[in-house]
Amino acid sequence: MLLKEVPIGGTCIVESMSLPFELERRLEALGMTTGTSVSVLNAKGKGIMIIKLRGTRFALGRNITGNIEVKEAAEDGE
Repeated sequence: MLLKEVPIGGTCIVESMSLPFELERRLEALGMTTGTSVSVLNAKGKGIMIIKLRGTRFALGRNITGNIEVKEAAEDGE
């Protein structure tokens, strides 16, 4: 599933990113690495989102959220 498909209030785990090299490295420097938990705080339009990542809120555009593959987080706090 893509990050842009996660509903508001949902939590997911980052599996992979298919972004330009510089953008991918920047997101990794901010803490978005494989296996990281991401919570969706708000979503607007077609993929524009506000997420919570490692205790910090970020706004991401649809060109980014549409290229991040995620899986649902387990209910037991995986």
